[in-house]
Amino acid sequence: MPLSSLGTETRPPFSPAAEDRPFLRLWHGFLTGRVMVALALLLLQAIGQVLSQQADTWMLGVPLAYLVATLLVRVWGRHAPPAPHAGPQWLPSIGVDLLAVGLLQWLHTGGMNFTALLGLPILMAAVLGTLMLAWGTTAAATLLLLGWAWWLGGEGNGDPAPRYLQAALTGTGYFIVAFLVHQLSTRLVRESQVAQHNRRAAQMQRQVSTLVIENLSDGVLVLDETHTVRMANPAALRLLGHTPTLLPPFSLLEQAAWQPLGQLAQHTFDQGLAQTADATLLWPGQSPVGLHVRCWLTPLPAANADGDEERLCVMFLHDLRELEARLRTEKLAAMGRMSAAVAHEIRNPLAAIMQANALLDEELHDPLQKRLTQMVQQNAERLVRIAEDVLDIARVQSQIGYTPAATLALDEAVAQIWHDWQNHDPARRMGIVTLQTDHAPVEFDAEHLRRVLVNLLDNALRYMSAAPDALQLLTRSHGGGQLSVQVWSDGARLDQSVERHLFEPFFSSESRSSGLGLYICRELCERHGASISYQRLQRPTERGPTEGNAFTVHFRKPARQERTATVF
Repeated sequence: MPLSSLGTETRPPFSPAAEDRPFLRLWHGFLTGRVMVALALLLLQAIGQVLSQQADTWMLGVPLAYLVATLLVRVWGRHAPPAPHAGPQWLPSIGVDLLAVGLLQWLHTGGMNFTALLGLPILMAAVLGTLMLAWGTTAAATLLLLGWAWWLGGEGNGDPAPRYLQAALTGTGYFIVAFLVHQLSTRLVRESQVAQHNRRAAQMQRQVSTLVIENLSDGVLVLDETHTVRMANPAALRLLGHTPTLLPPFSLLEQAAWQPLGQLAQHTFDQGLAQTADATLLWPGQSPVGLHVRCWLTPLPAANADGDEERLCVMFLHDLRELEARLRTEKLAAMGRMSAAVAHEIRNPLAAIMQANALLDEELHDPLQKRLTQMVQQNAERLVRIAEDVLDIARVQSQIGYTPAATLALDEAVAQIWHDWQNHDPARRMGIVTLQTDHAPVEFDAEHLRRVLVNLLDNALRYMSAAPDALQLLTRSHGGGQLSVQVWSDGARLDQSVERHLFEPFFSSESRSSGLGLYICRELCERHGASISYQRLQRPTERGPTEGNAFTVHFRKPARQERTATVF
């Protein structure tokens, strides 16, 4: 449809998009109207000739040909209207209409006037075409009226002045109608475009809101005054005890454990104000789930399907354990910075202790005393390495370029670490070791690799079963030359709230744990360009395929080749 009053084409060519469907329906309406007009003309001429008992082949042939033409256009042109600008594409529709009305008016010998039918092509041009097309069609119709007035005057039918005046008045009216209809259609197009734009914006906003809510770590519930949950995101379903059948809508009254949430929602509706409270969900045989709940009412009433207005309550659920861990992390962040400063200051006294111990060792000759000085030396060196690691973690030096790393054979290093770790308690520390990298080298500090694997092995030992193959340590070579080492144990599945914060500092599922072990492992891996991840995997055991917890370290590809030592 046109958007300009200057005859320029502003509506794009028709496409079967959703926003063009109203134009397609309008085009179909015009085509159907033309067919109905053609049928009416044919029927009218047939009845007139039967009543007058006079056969006029031309008066029946023109409506019949017009009917055939309208049917062809209705069938072949139903997919899209022609381009709105003036051109030969309008001849099968507007051109045929003008020709049919002109022939009927010229061939008819009675007092019937067919000029009123010229309004159909004029309306079609004004609605579906540009203003230039509308005025061109109106001008053609006016010329037909003037030509009919001249034809009647040439046959000597009285004074021709009234007929010319009538034709001029009718043509003027057609021009006015064409202009007004075109302006009205232009305004409707603008309003339709604004409505379509607003609808698309609303759909986009809805999609964005749905995406944000679905991926929120906090639970979101939307419920009405009957405690029926209309919407719930995955985090809320997980906090409520997600089962495959737990899908909205459902009622908070279905489970006794949800009663605290239902009572808080009812209090929010009664007070008409936002509410904040802590709630505990108690499930039989399971640990209590502590929640921090915030409730708000919708600012404007929403109309339901019955037309009644109702209020909705939006409830946000926060896991108290996550909130406490986050608060603990923030509080201990300052302590971490202080520990880095302390570690920096410890290095100087440690250097003095090591130097004094070395001087003392030179003066001692008793084997027992020398053994004591060696113990002091070993533990002092260990404290120096720990202080350096604390400083490295505090600085978050994850780039390998800032840390010189040794190149070591992965299988030999893993085998040595496993041997040293197992010797501390051979009766309990049993497992299966599979080395499959064929002595391939990796760039990693040997002591850091020992700390990472010992930490993972200690965690696996804490939660695994007593089966001899409950713990498995294996190395692999993947495509492209990438190597990995994996620690697998048949421990129970981790809680999802724990899994999301597994590698965060100071987060632990046990009260006596500092929550720094896996965080240090991650930092040490990233320091050497490696990565560590957690998966729930199946491994073959003597009991058959068994699910367990797997921690995998993927090493980066070696960037430099191992070289032989020289005097230079």
